[in-house]
Amino acid sequence: MNGITLFGKRFVPYIPQAELEQDIDRVARRMNADFAGGEDVPVLLCVLNGSILFTGELMKRLDFNLELMTIKLSSYQGTASTGNIREITGISGNVKGRRVIIVEDIVDTGNTIVYLRKKLMDEGASDITICTMLLKPDVYRQELKLDYVAREIPNKFVLGFGLDFNELGRNLKELYVLAE
Repeated sequence: MNGITLFGKRFVPYIPQAELEQDIDRVARRMNADFAGGEDVPVLLCVLNGSILFTGELMKRLDFNLELMTIKLSSYQGTASTGNIREITGISGNVKGRRVIIVEDIVDTGNTIVYLRKKLMDEGASDITICTMLLKPDVYRQELKLDYVAREIPNKFVLGFGLDFNELGRNLKELYVLAE
């Protein structure tokens, strides 16, 4: 795990892949216990593009039936959240009357998760569960409870394991942090 430079910014190793996988194992065990024996088939909603790796790794560990759907939202420009949520691609299926598990890469201010929860309620989801790989509790200001958090991190810009910097770095196997 060596440092990398993207667009003139230096990123240094932060969380190794093995630790991320342990975090995912822990979340999957809890979800398997919570969703065991359910009669319906919940929807696993992957928020593109950032949560694609997390969703894939999580899915491999879940032992209950599920249906995968996607939605593509954007709220970042460079290393900062714009505060504006743009819906790039709508939900890839019908959630009416369904239990939905939102799978996010990272929750910071929580604006995106609040927007998405409202959208799912408006579309008739019967229940909404929120799962995120990363949470920045120092900047999370919402009343909305997050059901599954793989790891809490400080309010620093990270990339890798699905998270990007201007669309690059998603394919890195570990997490990197912007150098001070």
